[in-house]
Amino acid sequence: MNHSIVQTNKAPAAIGPYSQAVIHNNIVYCSGQIALDAETMEIIDGGIEEQARRVMKNLNEVLLAAGTNFGKVLKCSIFLDDMDDFATVNTVYGEYFKENPPARETVAVQTLPKNVLVEISCVAYI
Repeated sequence: MNHSIVQTNKAPAAIGPYSQAVIHNNIVYCSGQIALDAETMEIIDGGIEEQARRVMKNLNEVLLAAGTNFGKVLKCSIFLDDMDDFATVNTVYGEYFKENPPARETVAVQTLPKNVLVEISCVAYI
């Protein structure tokens, strides 16, 4: 096989049969991150802004463990439990992608793992 598994204790451990990220041919496929505290594995306190910030922090840790960063992200997928939170999440997300932002979709879903408000995944290169 021509791929490797990314695992870091600086981001929440997988809560199911999946990896934090997989690298294949220098492309990093990051699983969705939610607002879990990596140490306690509990959902952080706060609303959509706090959750979005924690999601981006967790995603950053996975990217760093894979040997890449937000500047090399090609595409993100954002899942919201309420599309009314779009503007708030967009503001937080925009802090990480100030220039040449990646491709993206944002969709509202009925529920997310552990009933969080937002989940974000991404694809990056090394």
